[in-house]
Amino acid sequence: MKGLSKGRWSESALWVSSLIEKLWGRAEDIAPSPSETASPSRSFMKKKTIGRWKESAIKAFFFTNGVLAIIFLIGIFAVLLSTAIPAFKEIPLKEFFGNRTWDPTSPEKAQYGLLSMIVSTLICTTGALLVAIPIGLGVAAYLSDVAHWRVREIIKPIVEILAGIPSVVTGFLGIVLFGPVIAKIFHTGHGLNAVNGSFLLAIMALPTIISISEDSLNAVPSAYTEASLALGGSRWQTLVRVKIPAALSGIIASFMLGLGRAIGETMTVLMATGNARAFPHGFLESVRTMTANIAIELGEVPYYTTHYYALFAIGLVLFIMTFIVNLIADVILNKYQQREL
Repeated sequence: MKGLSKGRWSESALWVSSLIEKLWGRAEDIAPSPSETASPSRSFMKKKTIGRWKESAIKAFFFTNGVLAIIFLIGIFAVLLSTAIPAFKEIPLKEFFGNRTWDPTSPEKAQYGLLSMIVSTLICTTGALLVAIPIGLGVAAYLSDVAHWRVREIIKPIVEILAGIPSVVTGFLGIVLFGPVIAKIFHTGHGLNAVNGSFLLAIMALPTIISISEDSLNAVPSAYTEASLALGGSRWQTLVRVKIPAALSGIIASFMLGLGRAIGETMTVLMATGNARAFPHGFLESVRTMTANIAIELGEVPYYTTHYYALFAIGLVLFIMTFIVNLIADVILNKYQQREL
């Protein structure tokens, strides 16, 4: 009986061991060799090294782009300054900035007064902002807090397409569409004036203001909105007193970018403002902006003359004005960011 039991126990042990081998494999197969244990660590180190190289390459790429942008900006300023200095040697600064008359081809005495064009540029830009800011902020608030998601998906691409319309097409619409309407409403001989230019510049600045303002409103934490509504505030009160103040830094940035877009526009104001060199006294008069003057005269002026250098001096003034606008925007943004912190 003992021998029989021992045989049964040995058979059972063999059966269990074979079952374990089928499920888990042999012990020699399970135990990894030193080379197999080293290979995962080597592959891990290799992947880590490749990741470091990729990260370094990405950092170098963005750093190079940033340095190139600064170099290009300094180069543009250097070219404008070096080409404008000969004009200031022949034209007194008082006459250049204080004289209202720009007539470089006069047979009696050439006059290089920039004041009328500076005022014309400011009139068109101010009018554009007066139109674009309330409309842009209103559309941004509607898209972020009021509109249904289906309506938002329709309006947002339309706004983005509006930004891609060429300025020549916008100027053509100003001549054909806005000009006759303005002439009929204000009883003027034609509609090519500062009002026309202001409306067109507002249309071109709207996509920038709407997109950035909407992104700023959407970036406000939802806890602000929930807290305001929990305290009994309406959706309108929450939007005006909570969300817009919280997103004010981004909204002001959108206004400044729209301002820069309006100041630097050339073809639209060239086609739709009348291009009169006289000093403007209102929005219903024809004006000539600095950008339009450069575009009109630079192609026909003789090189290396006082007139040629004076046009580059206008470009330098326009560059400085744009730089001041961006600097003011940065200062305002930093102040609001410090308040938020």
